[in-house]
Amino acid sequence: MKRLLTALILAALLGFAVFKAGVWWLADQRMAEARQVLSVNGVLERGKIGSGVAGRLVFTDASWQDFELTQPLVIGRAEFEAGSPVDLLKALADPAQLPASWSLQAEGLALELEATMFRNWVTADGVGGREQAALFALSCAPDPRQQLGSGDLLRMGIPRLSGELILEQTPERVHLELNSENTGSLELNWPGARISLVSPESILTSSSRPLEITLRDGGLMRRIAAYCAREAGQEMTQWARRAVEAFETGLKTHGWYASDQLLALYRQWLLEGGEVTASVRPGSETLGIPVRAENENADGTLAWAVEYNGAMVPDVFLRKAEPVAFEPPKEALEPVVLRENPAVASWHAQELETAPAWIGRKVRVTLSNGNLVQGRLASANEQELEVAREVAGGEVAYPIVTRAITGFEVWRRGQRQ
Repeated sequence: MKRLLTALILAALLGFAVFKAGVWWLADQRMAEARQVLSVNGVLERGKIGSGVAGRLVFTDASWQDFELTQPLVIGRAEFEAGSPVDLLKALADPAQLPASWSLQAEGLALELEATMFRNWVTADGVGGREQAALFALSCAPDPRQQLGSGDLLRMGIPRLSGELILEQTPERVHLELNSENTGSLELNWPGARISLVSPESILTSSSRPLEITLRDGGLMRRIAAYCAREAGQEMTQWARRAVEAFETGLKTHGWYASDQLLALYRQWLLEGGEVTASVRPGSETLGIPVRAENENADGTLAWAVEYNGAMVPDVFLRKAEPVAFEPPKEALEPVVLRENPAVASWHAQELETAPAWIGRKVRVTLSNGNLVQGRLASANEQELEVAREVAGGEVAYPIVTRAITGFEVWRRGQRQ
């Protein structure tokens, strides 16, 4: 009996070791194949591989470096749950044999932001005369061509994008959640859809049923509206009106006119944010938004199934029209030049070399780690700046080495050109 028990224990240990080794080897092979397929777009680092006898595969300290971006997406921990060790081995041996139910959870997702996130070769093409106008153009400067970017997010106090991802596949649906710490969340439910690792694009035709998308901004849109309006030297309502006009122009270049309710919903989202839930059809030209005839009345019988903060929004639809050719203004071919408003005081970016000229003025310094330091510029030279901040009724000067500075701004009124 003792020998039998010992043999069973040894067999179990041997089976466990074989299972762990087999999972590690198969996972390494699959990740090597994925790395090869994705090599045209970036570099995938798989990190460390772990597994559990319950059918769990774990990757830690992985990353994805897209060739177009200057910073990698860090993946602290990614866990694939197959349901059983047999299903896990089958899925690793043949990715086409995914079990009917499985899940993937990624934690510790982080993308550090820089003032310029895209490589120079990505942004070098400029604006072409035959391009369609962008649908969602959020300008954060007097010149409408200066769109919201990573540098603006840094100045808003958002040094990184971070959060977690949950993806679940069941026989009935695909469920996805993307939750972030400071930029809201996205939730998706698609009945009847099926994910294939062999041909990921097939998910678009795997279900004829609409998917439900819920977008929550987590207060981000209010911050963006206040920041962009201030940088553009406008009231928030004026800034929102300009963004809505850009949205209308973009739709017209695609051959659509938006209903008044659709424009009102977009304007409200820009100013207040909140929660939007909509029914979307990926295979539709308009993503499931109903299209009315040019002279058809808005009687509520044909409208998009969209909710705003839990309330159904009526009469959201599009009208078909002849596409309007997008002709960028002549100044779009000219270098971007800040058009300052002499009547409005705001933050103005300055070259760090000009810092000595702004001694005694209120400044804002962006550091390489994303932190912001704001106060009175006490002194400046080639090696460091001293920014004085009020503490307990007095001032304390903080030295900052220039090599750690990525942005330098001065609070002042605009200058006449």
